[in-house]
Amino acid sequence: MDSSLASFSVGAVTAGPGTSVSGTLDVPAGAKDAGTTIPVTVIHGTAPGPILALVAGIHGMEYVPILALEHLRATLDPTTIRGTIILVHVANMPSFLGRTIYYSPVDGKNLNRVFPGRSDGTVSDRIAAVLTRDVVSRSTHLVDLHGGDGNESLRPYAYWITSGAPPVAEASRALALAFGLDRIVVDRDRPVDPAASIYLSNTAITRGIPAITTEVGGLGRADAASIAIATRGIAGVLRHLGLRPDGPAPIAAPAWIVKDAVLRAHATGLFHAEVECGMTVTAGAVIGTITDFHGRALEDVRAPFGGEILYIVRTPPITAGEPLAMVGVTSSEPA
Repeated sequence: MDSSLASFSVGAVTAGPGTSVSGTLDVPAGAKDAGTTIPVTVIHGTAPGPILALVAGIHGMEYVPILALEHLRATLDPTTIRGTIILVHVANMPSFLGRTIYYSPVDGKNLNRVFPGRSDGTVSDRIAAVLTRDVVSRSTHLVDLHGGDGNESLRPYAYWITSGAPPVAEASRALALAFGLDRIVVDRDRPVDPAASIYLSNTAITRGIPAITTEVGGLGRADAASIAIATRGIAGVLRHLGLRPDGPAPIAAPAWIVKDAVLRAHATGLFHAEVECGMTVTAGAVIGTITDFHGRALEDVRAPFGGEILYIVRTPPITAGEPLAMVGVTSSEPA
C-alpha cells in the first residue's frame, strides 16, 4: 500500500498533498463507560511513498515520545515529504489525563495488552479497535514509541519482534537499526494470531506490516536529552524509509539483547532498588528488596542470570505481580 497524490485520510482527518492536518479520532461511548478522543496529525507529502505511523502515549505517563511527536509536527515540512506520516500524539487519553502508569483509570486495563481491541468492549478495548482500524490498517510501517513509565528508570532500547513472516521480520529489523538505539531486544515470543495480537506493534506485524517498539525516557520526566534521542531515532526511520532524504544513518553495531527476563514482585509493599538502570549484575545479585509497611523485609529480588539492567522501578509502591526490573544478556549478534 502506497500513498498517492490524492488526499489521504485517517478516520475523519484528511490531508491533501503537501499539507499537514491535525484532528481527532473519536472513540465512541460504550455500554458502561464514556468515549474519548485520540489526537492525530496526518502529514501528507507531494509524492508517493511509505505510510509511517508513529504512535505515542499508549501508556499515559510515558511523556518523552508524546513531546517528541509534538516537536516533529512543528518542524516537518509536508512539501518535502515523500509518502505520508501519521502521528498519534496521545493514544491513551484517559491514562494521560489521569496521570496513571500501565493501567487506564477508567477500566483498569493495560492498553498494550488488549489489541486488536473490541468495538463492544470497555474504553481500552475500543481505543485499541480504533487504532487497529484507522491507524494500523492504513500504514505500511509502524513505530510504537514508549519509555519507562512514571515509576520506571530506563536506559534506551528497542524491541525487534521476529515472529512475523521473514520479509516482515527483516524489514522490522531494519527499522530497529534505523532508529539507532544501541540496545535491541530480540523478541521471539510474540503471538502470531492477528485476532489475539495483544500488543500494538505485534498487531501490525501479524497483519504483514513491519513494526518496532522503542523505549526512551522514564520516571514521568520530559527531559530534553531523552526527547532528543527519540527525535533522532524518528529522523533515522524517516531517512531509512525514504520519507525524506536527510537524517542519521542506521546504527552499525548495536548490542543485541538475546536473553531477557522481567522480574515481578511476589509481595505487596515498598520496593527499595539496589541498582541503577544500565548497570551490569551477576546471577543471584540482589537488585532490590520489598518490605512491608512497617519496614519488615518480605522479599529479596535477585537477578536470575548475569546481564544488564534495562529498567528498574525507582518509586516505592509495589503490588504483587507487577514488574520490578528487566535484565538482559547482550551479544554482538542477534542469533
